[in-house]
Amino acid sequence: MLDLANVVQGDQSPADAFKRSVTFAQHAEQFGYKRYWFAEHHNMESIASAATALLIGHVAQGTSTIRVGSGGIMLPNHAPLIIAEQFGTLESLYPGRIDLGLGRAPGTDQATAYALRRNLHGDADAFPNDVLELLQYLGPADKQGKVRAIPGVGTNVPVWLLGSSTFSAQLAARLGLPFAFASHFAPAQLFPALQVYHSSFKPSAFLNEPYAMACVNVIAADTDDEANYLATSAHQLVLGLIRNNRKPLAPPTRTMDLLWSAEERAAVNQMFYYSFVGSTNTLATELTSFIENTEVDEIMVTTHVFDVNAKIRSLELTASLFKTNKVESMA
Repeated sequence: MLDLANVVQGDQSPADAFKRSVTFAQHAEQFGYKRYWFAEHHNMESIASAATALLIGHVAQGTSTIRVGSGGIMLPNHAPLIIAEQFGTLESLYPGRIDLGLGRAPGTDQATAYALRRNLHGDADAFPNDVLELLQYLGPADKQGKVRAIPGVGTNVPVWLLGSSTFSAQLAARLGLPFAFASHFAPAQLFPALQVYHSSFKPSAFLNEPYAMACVNVIAADTDDEANYLATSAHQLVLGLIRNNRKPLAPPTRTMDLLWSAEERAAVNQMFYYSFVGSTNTLATELTSFIENTEVDEIMVTTHVFDVNAKIRSLELTASLFKTNKVESMA
């Protein structure tokens, strides 16, 4: 499960979003989800997961067994040592339950990226070296230099590389790391990235063979009509991004026709190309096809639904597909 700690219309403060995230994570754990990740974004009114490591710790404290991590930490915004110390601390507090997914985008606009870094010298071009430095900080004590991450040394927090193009796929393959693709908002390069990752993978101390994940939008309900109705909140969210008018997550609407133009509708649908919306019968067929075609090892779902109970129901129905082996390739 990927969570952005969505701020919804009517929230009094981001604290409301954090309470919902704990609730969703507790239910995800109960339903059998393996991971619960947060994404780092900044200067977005609809997203409260900016201080990602803090939120990971908060949710890990509120759960018992589910792995909690980042999907991802935007490494160009941070010194690798700081991230190693933060996630070394998390791993020390919640051993065996922390994941560290890394991205190379800023997770925001250029002005905010400058405010985060105070300069733009630590940009995405330094990403490969920053990843290597971070891996060293989290690795064995005998491989540390004069600077050590304390806590962090020897924690071996699992590191994933995230991407929406072939760049991180190539790097993950070269370093022998697991790879997760952001097909929930950048579908175009999914298959080229997976092909590059699998064909170029080199075994490492981390993995003997490639291990890939794809993130997709999933909204499940008892009927197709209800699911499509709930999905209009996600459509409005993306429409706001397209218009550069970022607002909290809106309630669903019976029709989007009065809210978007034909061009905007096409743009939203393109971004949501890998979206699975419907009843369990509909989702079972579509998810099975997706998994067979991509041959990914894991699916990560993100679910932008306005109503808390409807989102919990969506998580439950989605989980039921895998528990009952309705999604055949994941059985």
